[in-house]
Amino acid sequence: MVRGKDAGKKGKVLDVFTENNKVVVEGLNLVKRHLRPKKQGQKGQIIEVPRKVDASSVQIICSKCNKKSRVGYLIKESGEKVRICKKCEAQI
Repeated sequence: MVRGKDAGKKGKVLDVFTENNKVVVEGLNLVKRHLRPKKQGQKGQIIEVPRKVDASSVQIICSKCNKKSRVGYLIKESGEKVRICKKCEAQI
């Protein structure tokens, strides 16, 4: 994440919501949820679940240079469009 309370942390993107430009990242933006007991005799519990984060506050990490970077595009001779890292120009 680039900014917010979890700035500098890394995580895997679990879900993408394109209609409102949000993503859910594993282990980031955790909030506590109170769960009621489902069966009689079972205790209620408090769990932490990840919430949606604005997509503009996260950045992709290049697998080659292991740094945060922007995504660029390269068009090959065959007409194929490939995503590349803007820093090291490796294919993502």
